[in-house]
Amino acid sequence: METIQVVLDKKLLHAADRAARQTKRNRSALFREALREHLQRLEIRAQEQRDRAGYGKEPADESSVWEAEAAWPPE
Repeated sequence: METIQVVLDKKLLHAADRAARQTKRNRSALFREALREHLQRLEIRAQEQRDRAGYGKEPADESSVWEAEAAWPPE
């Protein structure tokens, strides 16, 4: 692990210390978990944007795909 220095305002630092005490972990563990969760949300958001862009380029015409499946068999 690497050691870094982070600058926080007092209000945020006190809130982080309270959260760390409530969850019975140290400040560093709290920050690591918060950063992991934030990075995961960013990745999910990026994936969603890529999906939207992909679907926006060529909208799916689902009616033609399901037309044969929905038809009644000939008698």
